[in-house]
Amino acid sequence: MSTVGKNIKRFREEKQVTQEELAERLSVTRQAVSNWECGRTEPDIDTLHKIALFLGVTAEELIYGEKRQYVTNITNISEGSKKVTKAGIGFGTGLAMVISYAAWESVGWAIVHGILGWIYVIYFLIKY
Repeated sequence: MSTVGKNIKRFREEKQVTQEELAERLSVTRQAVSNWECGRTEPDIDTLHKIALFLGVTAEELIYGEKRQYVTNITNISEGSKKVTKAGIGFGTGLAMVISYAAWESVGWAIVHGILGWIYVIYFLIKY
């Protein structure tokens, strides 16, 4: 029996739904549901999504048997990239100011380039 088939059967039984009821809801035969649960065949991705909706679970739960924790990992990656972005913004602005001062020996140009750097960052953040 395939993992997907075991999970379909487990969630179906937990919801106290018969194979006939599930088949009727999906517009397939009861034999198709039986074949999925026995591992002889597997539903296509569209049907898998419909099964998940009907049983009140996610497609991932049907495939893996439990919810995966990748959402948390994506959140952690996003928070880490925000820290790197903030550090990069500060470093880039400071570098622009130093280079401007070195090239034109003017504090005014350094400040202008620092402000332009921040304007670019704000534009970038608004756009994306």
